[in-house]
Amino acid sequence: MKKLGIIVAIIGLLFTGIHKATAQFYFYDNDYYDTPVMFEVGGSIGIMNCLTDIGRKRGNGRPFLKDLTFGNNRLNGSIYVSMLYKYAVGVRLEGTFGTVKAYDSISLKSVSEGRYERSLQFKSKINEVALVAEFHPLFIFINWLTRDDEPPRFSPYLAAGMGYFSFNPQAKLNQNWIDLQPLSTEGQGFKEYPNRKPYKLGQMNFSLGIGAKYELTPEINIRFEILDRILKTDYLDDLSTRYINPNLFANYFSGIDLSNAQALNDRRSKTNPEYPINPSGGQLRGNPNNKDSYFTCNLKVGLTFGREKIRRTGPIRF
Repeated sequence: MKKLGIIVAIIGLLFTGIHKATAQFYFYDNDYYDTPVMFEVGGSIGIMNCLTDIGRKRGNGRPFLKDLTFGNNRLNGSIYVSMLYKYAVGVRLEGTFGTVKAYDSISLKSVSEGRYERSLQFKSKINEVALVAEFHPLFIFINWLTRDDEPPRFSPYLAAGMGYFSFNPQAKLNQNWIDLQPLSTEGQGFKEYPNRKPYKLGQMNFSLGIGAKYELTPEINIRFEILDRILKTDYLDDLSTRYINPNLFANYFSGIDLSNAQALNDRRSKTNPEYPINPSGGQLRGNPNNKDSYFTCNLKVGLTFGREKIRRTGPIRF
C-alpha cells in the first residue's frame, strides 16, 4: 500500500505540474489563447523504402539516394500523439506500419558486378513504435511569445528518436513466400560458424530526420517529414556475409525446410561461366560492413488540443 501511495503521489505531482504549466495563457491570434504545452493527435500516409545488400543500381553501391531504387517504394501509414512545449521542443509517440522489398533482378546487369547473377530477393513487413523528439529552430532561438506580432504558422524542424521495430524477411520460391530467418541461410546458429548468431526479428532502431509543419487552422495542422532509421542489424534482408557449404543444411534440417534452405541460400545459375560457384561456399554473398536501413516520407495531419477560443462579451448596457 505504501508503494501504491508513492506512485499515486508522483502521478499527482506530474498532473499538477502540467496543470500549472497550461494555466498560463498566451494569445495565438485574436480568437484563440494558447497554453505553453500543446497536444496533438494525428495520422500519416506516405512511402517506405530501404537500403540493403539486395538490389541497388550499379557496382558495389553508392551512398544513400544515389543508390536508391525508387521503384521499390511501398505504402506506409502511422498514428501518433505528441506534446509540444512553447512551439519549440516536442516529443511524440508514434506507431508506423509498412513494407520494404528489394530484388537483385532489377539491378543493371551490365554493371551489377555479380548482384544481378546472385538473383536474391526479399520482402518484409515493418511494424514500429518509436519515441521521437522534435526541435523547431524558429521557436528555440526566437521567443515569439514576447513579441507583438503573431508567431509564424510555418515551422521547419529536426527530428531524432529511438524505437522498436519488428520485421520478417521472406523470399519467393515456387510461388510461395518463405520465411528466411528460421532457415539460417548463412549458417546462423550452426556450430561450424560460431561467429554467426541467429538474428532477432525484433530490434531497437534510431531515427533521424527533417520535417516542416504548417498550421492550416487553429485546430488542424499538416506536416511533411522524412525520417531515416539507423539499424544495428545487417539482416533486414536476411543477407550479410558469405555463402556456406550447402551440404551442412542436412545436419540441421530435413524435408521441406532442408530443400528450402538449400534453394534460398544460393540462387545463382550453376552454369554461368562469368561467376563460377565454389561448392564448399566461402564466396562473398553480402557486405557485412554496411548495416541495413529503411526510411519513410510521410504527409501527416494532426488535430491540436490545448487551444481555447476567446469568449467575447457583448457591450455593457447601462
